Amino acid sequence: MNVFGIGLPEMAVIGAVALLVFGPKRLPELGRTLGRTLKGFQSASKEFEREINKAMAEPELSESAAAPLPPSQADVRASSQQAVSDDQSVQTTTEG
Repeated sequence: MNVFGIGLPEMAVIGAVALLVFGPKRLPELGRTLGRTLKGFQSASKEFEREINKAMAEPELSESAAAPLPPSQADVRASSQQAVSDDQSVQTTTEG
């Protein structure tokens, strides 16, 4: 068993030192706290990875905004114009 480059004998020594420093009553509490902290980091890492993958999958907004619309979706003003006559009535003309 090799975790972070630390073998079983090294882990046993670390555990024994932790037992001596923190005592048998406080050691399980510290283990739970450490486990929750590592689980929180792991879930944050997964969420960050999901967001990055989601952002990479979405098309660039700047590219889609710069692309011209097809004629069927073009602005209505391109096909019709409104003009106000001298008597303030609205006249509509349609092009092509």
